[in-house]
Amino acid sequence: MGRKSHSKTLKARVGLEAIRGQKTINEIASENGVHPTQVNQWKKLILDNAEEIFSKGSKARDEGHEQEKEKLYSQIGKLQVEADWLKKKCKQLGAI
Repeated sequence: MGRKSHSKTLKARVGLEAIRGQKTINEIASENGVHPTQVNQWKKLILDNAEEIFSKGSKARDEGHEQEKEKLYSQIGKLQVEADWLKKKCKQLGAI
């Protein structure tokens, strides 16, 4: 029998519930149909990576802003070329 794959939503919810400590690990495991060892692993994973989670958020935002800025500068350049071309064509047509 193969391994059961759990959604990241379930892992996060179960791990956070374990961190809260309002229920025992065994209660959480039983309610969610997972092994208590798995609950402890997800809890540990969240605690071990909490700092990284927050630093990645700002890094991802910064990278997203940079990509958006590059895209907008590219569009501005393209529009400037088109505007210059249209000005040139208008002058040529006016000279005819």
